[in-house]
Amino acid sequence: MTEQIDDRRAWRNVWVLVAAQAFLGAQMPMIFIIGGLAGQSLASNACLATLPISLIVLGSMLSATPVSAIMQKYGRRTGFLLGAAGGTAGAVVGAWGLYLGSFPIFLIGSLLTGIYMSAHGFYRFAAADTASDSFRPKAISYVMAGGLLSAIIGPQLVKLTDGLIVSPDARISSFLGAYLVVVAINLLGALLFLLIDIPTPPAPAADAPRGRTRWQLITTPRIAVAVICAMVSYALMNLVMTSTPLAVVGCGYTKGNAADVVSGHVLAMFVPSFFTGHLIARFGVERIMALGLLVLAAAGAVALQGVALENFFIAMILLGLGWNFGFIGATTMLAGAHDPHERGRMQGLNDLLVFGGVTVASLASGGLMNCSGGSAVEGWTAVNLAMAPFLFLAGGALMWLMLQARTSSRA
Repeated sequence: MTEQIDDRRAWRNVWVLVAAQAFLGAQMPMIFIIGGLAGQSLASNACLATLPISLIVLGSMLSATPVSAIMQKYGRRTGFLLGAAGGTAGAVVGAWGLYLGSFPIFLIGSLLTGIYMSAHGFYRFAAADTASDSFRPKAISYVMAGGLLSAIIGPQLVKLTDGLIVSPDARISSFLGAYLVVVAINLLGALLFLLIDIPTPPAPAADAPRGRTRWQLITTPRIAVAVICAMVSYALMNLVMTSTPLAVVGCGYTKGNAADVVSGHVLAMFVPSFFTGHLIARFGVERIMALGLLVLAAAGAVALQGVALENFFIAMILLGLGWNFGFIGATTMLAGAHDPHERGRMQGLNDLLVFGGVTVASLASGGLMNCSGGSAVEGWTAVNLAMAPFLFLAGGALMWLMLQARTSSRA
């Protein structure tokens, strides 16, 4: 009976988080579509085009530990409201930077937007807070599936807001309206968190066990492999996705084509979430993570075959699918590898490391795309070749963990 009651509460929270993922999450594909293109219009050096995206991820990395600590002390609702406030501030400052044609102000807005991105990353952990062990992977998966609607809403809003607001600089007029819509998304979406029902973790008693230190946690084999696979899955997805609008437009296609390609990618990121949890429950989390890494490799292979529009679509769909299996699998593995009183410490550390890797990837993306060759085709090739060593790293770590488990079971 206890599990049934717990899962009734968990289902309520899942629906709230699905709605938040769908509505508030729409700002992320919007910003990832236009951030690099706007940066290219504002920056004096083309190599800095993706710096706005990099600063969003950097802001997320820097926010991960304090946001996690706030959630541990004051509850998930407070942390999520803080995230929406950060998204609002980032969009306002970004819009102001665009209006003035100021790249530095635009970058400050991007850094503030990282606060939202950080809080957004904790939706998946919040889904597991009130779920039973059997429901946990499904709860995480369903919340991630809310991104399906954001994948549709975000790119379409980019198209609808193209040129909606006129600024003194005609080059960036097509981006300004989208940032003002992001302000409205954050203000309205924050109301959803009034419906969430996740208890604030009780303050530990003076004699309560403090749990493992951060070093002890991160050196636990199962946690270490989960973090490595999460870092690689997310960083490689970001590496390629950040450059995709630049590559599509650079190869002679339109911004609308770029939006459609990114839309297909984000759909592929979240549609599988309807069944990823079931696959994990049936086949085991390690196998699904391994499948995710293989699909990420396939995405790079397709992208290297050419720059026809269908190549972009297929590669980006595979990229989204691989991220889904790899990242949801790693999240599920991590959620089951630490105790509740270690939650704030471990989840904050995880996202610090994950978004640290994503920050490096997004910074590298612009340099590889714009400065590693004489054409968009050469830059796109460099971006996709850069995936290989990191896939070997994550694949090797996962194989080692699986062999360790097999050896232990025989002992």
